[in-house]
Amino acid sequence: MSGERGPGTGRGGGTRGGGDGGAARGQGAGAARGQGGGAARGQGGGAGAERRNAAGRQRPASRQGGGPRERTAAAPSARRRSSDPARTAAFDVLRTVAESDAYANLVLPPLLRDRGIRGRDAGFATELAYGTLRLRGRYDAVLAQCTGRSLDQVDPPVLDALRLGAHQLLGMRVPPHAAVSETVGLVREQVGAGPAQFVNAVLRAVSREPLDVWLERIGDAADPAGTDAVARLSAVDSHPAWVTRALREALVGHGRSADELGPLLAADNEAPRVSLVARPGLLDRDDLLAAAGADATPGRWSPTAVTLAGGGDPAGLPAVRSGRAGVQDEGSQLVALALADAPLDGPDDRWLDLCAGPGGKAALLAALAGERGARLVANEVQPHRARLVRQAVAAAPDGSVEDVRVGDGREVGDSEPGGYDRVLLDAPCTGLGALRRRPESRWRRTPSDLAQLTALQRDLLGSALRAVRVGGVVAYVTCSPVLAETQLAVVDATRAARKAGLDVEVLDAPAVLHAIAPGLDLPARPDAQLWPHAHGTDAMHLTLLRRTA
Repeated sequence: MSGERGPGTGRGGGTRGGGDGGAARGQGAGAARGQGGGAARGQGGGAGAERRNAAGRQRPASRQGGGPRERTAAAPSARRRSSDPARTAAFDVLRTVAESDAYANLVLPPLLRDRGIRGRDAGFATELAYGTLRLRGRYDAVLAQCTGRSLDQVDPPVLDALRLGAHQLLGMRVPPHAAVSETVGLVREQVGAGPAQFVNAVLRAVSREPLDVWLERIGDAADPAGTDAVARLSAVDSHPAWVTRALREALVGHGRSADELGPLLAADNEAPRVSLVARPGLLDRDDLLAAAGADATPGRWSPTAVTLAGGGDPAGLPAVRSGRAGVQDEGSQLVALALADAPLDGPDDRWLDLCAGPGGKAALLAALAGERGARLVANEVQPHRARLVRQAVAAAPDGSVEDVRVGDGREVGDSEPGGYDRVLLDAPCTGLGALRRRPESRWRRTPSDLAQLTALQRDLLGSALRAVRVGGVVAYVTCSPVLAETQLAVVDATRAARKAGLDVEVLDAPAVLHAIAPGLDLPARPDAQLWPHAHGTDAMHLTLLRRTA
């Protein structure tokens, strides 16, 4: 629904910005005239003089070459006033993300379909929107040196357009004149003529230097004394400083080197390839590989994964539309496969996905359960996400899904103590391990989110440990490597469980993953942490816990 409202919201935000918007537009027009207008007129004088006739009047462009006079069919007021559909779509995505707290990966695909944007134009719009969101911090640092004012004083729609223009100039292979003129046309159409002049002046200033010069400048501005590597990396690699620090601590805490921080941040800024899952018992991976086209390859780690090299909409594949396959990162596939393969004592009949929405892992678990004669219960606290789970598991083998229900996962351990053999807890988290796919998360999350989320994670893990029977296994999973959400959450929850009389042991998660994906580079420690720069997956965390008494 947010994708359908995105276009109107984006334009409305630009034209009806209220008092702040009007002030920004007024300043923008003045700045444009002061910075760019005079220069443009001065530079144009010499060329214009050569085009004047003997009486001093400037000849029409169609007659400067001496040929027959031609007229354009467009009225003067309509010339170069609009942008192309791909850029407009990217702009509308940015406005929707900003105004509705939406996620770009949920807004953009339906928007492209509704507007009939396909092929190369769809790829251009995707890179423009996602790339701008990923590198927003970098571009804001550049723009701050070109606007002559605080970016807080720039009307938000104008600032989003400037970011789009900066990404075209510094992050894409778009000719500078096209990047500037098309962005100016976009602003003229969406916001107004005055802001368009301002955008023209600022983007021309950005275009005067190449990317490497700008990176040096913004790095020096963030770290003038040359002593704060985190501040420099945060500016250059476009991460909030607190996220950079948390990721550095996570690398060291999970047994890797702090020297990997730069490659990790760079990996967060790369567009990930689309990964598909062939759900066992419903579709063979080789069949999915053949259907996906000549550019598709087997996944690097997961035996159920297929990687798409090019663009395109995976929803166009019949197997995806039918639910026999789905779009799922390899890291997400691996943690679900690990739960299914983890050693347990006793029967293996009833499985639980405690926080199942939106349903990707539940669908994979349901397919695995169908092969093994087990049944899956999928629990989700939010009704609209529970509906997504039902859609995701619709193709599961008959009898493999016992129920998809709406409920608070913190209560399941008390309502059904010891009722399950295997439990997946894919815990709500900051999502800082999936910044490649949800780039807006880095700007949306704050350090204060951690306290609320970690309390919820501990409560949910306590419930999962009560819900699993003695001898059964719980997989604690987060799409975040942050220590407070991984190791510390597990330590706190297991300590509380033992105080409540539950004995718990930590299984060797790397050993289980190595049996699934030989060659997977994991430090020798009980839990497992995947990384974008090391494994090409989202930064999924996995701890396997078994009830012993």
